[in-house]
Amino acid sequence: MTTAQSIKFESPDQGEETARADVYGLLATLLYAPPPQDLLDTIAAAPTQGDSGLEHAWADVVAACKTVTQEEVREEYEQLFVGVGKPEVMLYGSYYLSGFLMEKPLAELRTDLAQLGLQRSDNVVESEDHLATLCEVMRYLIASDDVVHANLTVQKKFFNDHMQAWVLDCCAAIEASQNAKFYKPVARLARQFFEVEIQAFDMT
Repeated sequence: MTTAQSIKFESPDQGEETARADVYGLLATLLYAPPPQDLLDTIAAAPTQGDSGLEHAWADVVAACKTVTQEEVREEYEQLFVGVGKPEVMLYGSYYLSGFLMEKPLAELRTDLAQLGLQRSDNVVESEDHLATLCEVMRYLIASDDVVHANLTVQKKFFNDHMQAWVLDCCAAIEASQNAKFYKPVARLARQFFEVEIQAFDMT
């Protein structure tokens, strides 16, 4: 895990860029569905070091993975993000930006994704403004060899247009939930990481 201070936007072959892509990919995995036991075990065995807020948040996620089971995480995920009727915590950008699902922000996102040559797979049931999907898009924009679509300018625009205005509110909603145990440190990691991203994009 890199420090918050060491995350820079340079060439895509730099270690910092790989670390950014990895964090986005991990958040996408953890937020899209309850993680399997092998992933929990892998994270539990990961090293922790450093004294930044981001590194402390990562250490908390590692610690949480050491004390939780796949079934416990599945139950928590369903309670928080699925539920009966309206979920306790929404993971969709349109909800935070307009107050409703499937609204104008989603249409604008789909337009931008099409311009990037990206579209939702037929087997994906969640709409494209799901936080996990947006994290996966950011992972692609950082890690892809497509120099036309995957570059810092595109990353910044996509994050500013479709994530910056609401992702911290979403993380705060998860952290505030009394039912969030495993996902509380996950949300804290996401919040710390997004704050670093916002700061770094503002400096470019």
